[in-house]
Amino acid sequence: MSTKVSNKSKSTAILGMFIAITVVLQILSYVIPPIGGFSLSLVLIPIVLSAVLYGPAYASTVGFAFGVVAAIASVFGMDAGGHILFQSSPFLTILVCLLKGTAAGFFSALVAKVFKNQYLSVIFAAITAPITNTGIFIAFTTLFMKEGLANLAGGTNLIYALITGVILINFVIEMAIDIFLSPVVLRVVKAVKK
Repeated sequence: MSTKVSNKSKSTAILGMFIAITVVLQILSYVIPPIGGFSLSLVLIPIVLSAVLYGPAYASTVGFAFGVVAAIASVFGMDAGGHILFQSSPFLTILVCLLKGTAAGFFSALVAKVFKNQYLSVIFAAITAPITNTGIFIAFTTLFMKEGLANLAGGTNLIYALITGVILINFVIEMAIDIFLSPVVLRVVKAVKK
């Protein structure tokens, strides 16, 4: 019985640690100058690590925490692009923030489970998280938030194309950071566990 309680306490503490790191990294990402009005999602690294080490439930919860912080930042203007979208569609902006973060965790964990080798697992999870995060954002806003995108683009097609291009540049930078740092941080975590 005490082993079960101890394992549950340890599990809760680990999840809390991942959530705390996620919240801190996302808040710090608003200090880093944004690319095209959108901040880099540095929090994808703890999402990827939780996906590889602990599976879909942990990763989805950590991704949801990321979504909550992103939604709050959109509401209060810490994320300039998110705030513009929020002014046009408050409910949909919050929904897309929560959806993309949670899905990034869930799908990166599913991909991580496919590989026996933990380093392949972390690399493919690090690829999946930004694809999911950015893909859902672009698909959702394009399908359901056209007015918000028009406001974000200043109402012109040229600016819309530039913003979309910048979002894609942001995506490439995020994926490169995730692919490079996630295996390094995983190695550090494994060394600390020993």
